[in-house]
Amino acid sequence: MDESPPVRIRLTMPTRAVLDLLMSTAADDPPWGYRICEEAGLGPGTVYPILERLEEARWIEGTWETEVPADRPRRRTYQITDLGSCSYQAALAKTKRPAARLRWGLRPGEAR
Repeated sequence: MDESPPVRIRLTMPTRAVLDLLMSTAADDPPWGYRICEEAGLGPGTVYPILERLEEARWIEGTWETEVPADRPRRRTYQITDLGSCSYQAALAKTKRPAARLRWGLRPGEAR
């Protein structure tokens, strides 16, 4: 088992957009990089580094398609892991605490 220290993930708005998308996709229809770019409204120069960091932190798992389609390149699909799901939900819960909300200039009960 890997005993390296966990990688810290900064939950920027683009990172949250990628994680939200991965949390909402069905396990039998995992998104690939370009689809994530399209659905999150982010460019590949933003999305692919986020995917690399999340995969390094073991929050997501990427796998290559097993078959090579004749009409397009093989896709690498991504799914959120149990660690990623739990870690992201815990991080989101922390941002709902009053102290965290005040840090971002939000008053209790005020939506972002």
